[in-house]
Amino acid sequence: MKFNKKITPRRMDFEFDENAIPRWWFADNPLMTHYANGLNLVFPEGERFFIRSVAHYLDQLDDDDLKERARAFFAQEASHGREHTHSFEMLERQGYRVSKYLRFYEKRAVPTLEKLFPPAFRLATTAALEHLTATLGERALADDVLDLAHPRMRDLLRWHAAEEIEHKSVAYDVFQTVDGRYWVRIFGMTFGLATLMLFWTIGARMLLAQETLSRKDKKYYQARIPKNRRNETRKLFRAAFLDYLRRDFHPDDRDDYHLAHDYLERIGRLAA
Repeated sequence: MKFNKKITPRRMDFEFDENAIPRWWFADNPLMTHYANGLNLVFPEGERFFIRSVAHYLDQLDDDDLKERARAFFAQEASHGREHTHSFEMLERQGYRVSKYLRFYEKRAVPTLEKLFPPAFRLATTAALEHLTATLGERALADDVLDLAHPRMRDLLRWHAAEEIEHKSVAYDVFQTVDGRYWVRIFGMTFGLATLMLFWTIGARMLLAQETLSRKDKKYYQARIPKNRRNETRKLFRAAFLDYLRRDFHPDDRDDYHLAHDYLERIGRLAA
């Protein structure tokens, strides 16, 4: 069954109550929690970078439908950033120090990298990272990976996952329209994947360093991670990378829009 691929911005206004949401909100496991938190920390500024990268070319697009999809993409990404930022405020209230990391990432790391590369490369990096986030989104909705998460955080991540699938082809279509060079696309993927994993890892380790966990504790919690979840992201990204290498690749080759449609319909937010 084919679904309407309309991109619908939604304002969710999640409530992140530090008293209701436990510090270790993912399976009562600090390793799993901070692995997820580390990725969340990357999102707001990363998504603002995505918006800037696509917006740079908006006036060069002759396709009105693609322009409309791009503007809806901007709205969705801005909404994601707002919700994740609210969750960071909760982390601070719970005693975690994340502001220093965010200042470095947002004020120094991303702006410095952004200045080093031309607009076409920044757009290629955005298209690649959108493919990777849609890959994570598909997994979040297709199986029980988030079942052990606190309901509020699970809602945040599944909503985010659904919208990543909804707009997964926008940046790619803009890149193909204004540039389309294969080597630029692949270089963007290589750079994007490397930087994503770098800042994700730094964020996760920064948070774990704030826990009073002994080596024995870490081994205990590592053993409690389900075996089928270990190295899962690495395997997902390896497959996504190899798929992206195809010269005729397009994000819509993987028809997973029904996952987003079904989830958003189930929570009553399909239209808005």
